[in-house]
Amino acid sequence: MTETQAAGRPRDPVVDTKVAEAAIGLFGEQGWAGFSVEAVARRAGVGKASIYLRWPTKQALLVDALRRHVQGVAAVEAGDVRSELVQLGMQLMRHYLGDAGRAALRMTVEADRIPGVAELWATIRESQVLAARAIVRRAIRRGELPADTSVTLLLDTLCGAVMNHVQATPEPARARLLPAGESYVVRLVEFLLPRTPAPEH
Repeated sequence: MTETQAAGRPRDPVVDTKVAEAAIGLFGEQGWAGFSVEAVARRAGVGKASIYLRWPTKQALLVDALRRHVQGVAAVEAGDVRSELVQLGMQLMRHYLGDAGRAALRMTVEADRIPGVAELWATIRESQVLAARAIVRRAIRRGELPADTSVTLLLDTLCGAVMNHVQATPEPARARLLPAGESYVVRLVEFLLPRTPAPEH
């Protein structure tokens, strides 16, 4: 037996991609209750054995698929608080409207029920908090926000509004949200900034 044969048949990245995309689509549509290896295999057009060769459990499959397709937010720096919050808001909108948008929305409500997904969601949430905290700190230094501005309340309001805007839009109309998204986010930021409350003590 050759060394190549002993190592086993190499994984096909095309199959990996098909399965991960099928897993994301199924989770977005059915949630954890409707998620199974059999259903993913059927959707991807592969055998269950191919999936189990790559992922030992359905939890491992879902976590890997989410890690591939659902990303955290990147740090933004544009020189003024309004521009930076608009950029952050647009990242969040793309997060919920992209190919994995449904799965991202599912994560916000189901993560704690799924082993491994809770940790991934915590990492994504942390990236949002860090980006918002940096924006607020720079804005305070520039005198654009009060020194006692609450990062938590500002981020909760921005994230919650964007997520609700996406969820409240009927599925057939969501394709039109992103082209008009910046206008909505700009209005949201203009509404939010003068009303950013101080933290409770």
